[in-house]
Amino acid sequence: MRNNNRLWRWLAFIFVLSFGALGYLGVQIYLTAPPIPSAVSSADGEVIFTGEQIQRGQQVWLSTGGQQLGSVWGHGSYVAPDWSADWLHREAVALRNRHAQAYRRDFDSLSPADRGALAATVVEQMRRNTYDAASGVITVPADRAQAIREVAAHYDALFGDGSSHATLRGQYAMTPGTLPDPADRQALTAFFFWTSWAAATDRPGETGLSYTSNWPHEPLVGNTMTSSAAVWSMVSICLLLAAIAAMLWLHGSQRHEAEAQPPQADPLLGAVATPSMKATRKYFFAVIGLMLLQIAMGIVTAHYAVEGDSFFGLPLAELLPYVVSRTVHTQVGIFWIATAWLATGLYIAPLLSGREPRLQKLGVDVLFWALIAIVVGSTLTGWLGTLQHRGVDFSFWLGNQGLEYTSMGRIWQVLLFVGLLFWVFLLGRALWPALVKPSASRGLIAMVFLSATCIGGFYSTSLVWGQHTHYSMIEYWRWWLVHLWVEGFFEVFATAVVALIFTRLGLVRTESANRAIIAETIVFLFGGILGTLHHLYFTGTPTSVIAVGAVFSALEVVPLTLIGLEALQTWRRSQAMPWLAAYKWIVMCFVAVGFWNTIGAGVLGFAINPPASLYYVQGLNMTAAHGHAALFGVYGMLGIGLMLFCLRGLYERQLHADRLLKPAFWSLNIGLAMMVFLSLLPAGIYQAWASVTQGLWYARSAEIVHSRVMETLVWMRVPGDIVFAVGAVLLAAYALRLLRRPAAQAAPQASVRGKGRKGLAVQAGHVGHAAER
Repeated sequence: MRNNNRLWRWLAFIFVLSFGALGYLGVQIYLTAPPIPSAVSSADGEVIFTGEQIQRGQQVWLSTGGQQLGSVWGHGSYVAPDWSADWLHREAVALRNRHAQAYRRDFDSLSPADRGALAATVVEQMRRNTYDAASGVITVPADRAQAIREVAAHYDALFGDGSSHATLRGQYAMTPGTLPDPADRQALTAFFFWTSWAAATDRPGETGLSYTSNWPHEPLVGNTMTSSAAVWSMVSICLLLAAIAAMLWLHGSQRHEAEAQPPQADPLLGAVATPSMKATRKYFFAVIGLMLLQIAMGIVTAHYAVEGDSFFGLPLAELLPYVVSRTVHTQVGIFWIATAWLATGLYIAPLLSGREPRLQKLGVDVLFWALIAIVVGSTLTGWLGTLQHRGVDFSFWLGNQGLEYTSMGRIWQVLLFVGLLFWVFLLGRALWPALVKPSASRGLIAMVFLSATCIGGFYSTSLVWGQHTHYSMIEYWRWWLVHLWVEGFFEVFATAVVALIFTRLGLVRTESANRAIIAETIVFLFGGILGTLHHLYFTGTPTSVIAVGAVFSALEVVPLTLIGLEALQTWRRSQAMPWLAAYKWIVMCFVAVGFWNTIGAGVLGFAINPPASLYYVQGLNMTAAHGHAALFGVYGMLGIGLMLFCLRGLYERQLHADRLLKPAFWSLNIGLAMMVFLSLLPAGIYQAWASVTQGLWYARSAEIVHSRVMETLVWMRVPGDIVFAVGAVLLAAYALRLLRRPAAQAAPQASVRGKGRKGLAVQAGHVGHAAER
């Protein structure tokens, strides 16, 4: 007990210290972010852009789909260009060509000496910081002003409906008339210019270091990897190896406790489902429906990478443009995984406490329909807002905010925040008897409740930014949500729930699980909280972000080195007793989580995390490979495993068609592996080669994205997608077979309050036993 108390104190210390450091660095990002000028003027005093246009342009870009339509500073989708890199290259080429006119010859026909001198002039003009802090004006030479206008005209035509850019628009999966209003198009070009200006212009008092730490790689303007990125990458690799060695030594030197001896019979067989537990059934059917929707949108979105605005010749983009299909694909993925975990919490709470709070079922029902309304409403308004060009205010408040994984309008975010707080309330009132009663598992139950509280509370970070927030700060707060909320506290919650399940099944000693879950949470949060910064290396942040992010993102990988071993031990435990065969595919889902944690989150994650790597591959399919393997492989399989566990207790044992779970499990995992290793990863490596050799603009250009190699690799997704989809359909078939006839009636409410083994809500007259008879 004293050892556990010490671990809890260490957890609190790490939590407070890490968030204090993350908050401090957030202040530094705010203070050193690229300035938004009051105006951009030519040397002769003509205003090219105003500060209001730059800020309006940010809103306009996000309202068109934002990070679902290309990317800015590397964050977003991959079919359209990274607009910062694309503008930067186009402006550098236009400026170079204007200078070449003085020689009355084309640039490529100049002598090497003349080309070198001209290239040096372009670098000097593009990197010189002419921002005047007193007046707030950026002044550019006349020839650069002309180059800016030339590039702006290109984007004005591209986002309009002119036929001159129809082919390129199709390659970018854009619809004609993306921005019908000329004023919006002009504002958009101002925002794109500003993001590229920050990417190439030296910071005040620095030479050769832009606001984005020289990202993207662009030789024409002297953007090459900084020494700090190289040094901290080497430090992170050395630290990773040392930390892994230390963890393996510590793990091997510990005196391992004897394995738990599973009971002779299933201790959960007779658990009585309370009314609120039964009310969670519909959550799991919604999970499967949302999962199938995500797969369908993923197929459509991937195909747009080949045909642009068509689906096997059908003009599907007129009804379902790429921006909408990708928004639904990414957002629904978060929805169904989170729903599975929320429902699991509501299911196990009465199971752990042995008590059904008054009106708990009503609360579970209300929460379900509220979540459905949020999912349907946010999807519908986002779709309508995109198709009907409702503008920036509608997009921000009701439609599509244009931010990856958190795209729903602000009103829907507020409603979801309220819903999550209500979920925490329902969970807490059901767990309260188990929390106040001394028991061996109280530490695990406390971890479930604390992580659930963080899930509800930390979603508030989605409400921090506004329509006029600086883009660097939007990215800072967005990753608080995506990294800390989804990848952080949800994972702690799910891990604690799995530990509780294993202790209830007798596969793990409760005392060991208590210590292990606190220790694992300490290790995870120690690297995970400040590891958030590896997403922010090049988003207009100070170089200290690179140093801290590189170090702690390496430490994020360390605990993953033992997860594969834990998965093997989990599988071995599942073979201990014949009755555990009923939980085989539940356990196998948890084993798959261990595998994908090691491969998807560990290997593929660390492949892109060091600054030297991310400098070249940010915004390429290397990130997509990591994202698919980690998001579905880890969080998706965990959600499926939890769902199967709950369904096992919600329906009579003879209704479960376990023969469908084997092909479903292997199809999902093999299909995911094929998708990642036959398509996404090779595509990412091919693009990385293009980025290293010529620049990020080239890796994201239509020439590369629609090259024969890349389109072949997109088609290589088809076999994996088919295998994966078959697995999802089989999972749906398994769930539907549970509805063949009504489940047996639950025991009287009085039996729910009875005390059973380890606090389970069971009695001698078990429903499960009656079903067997």
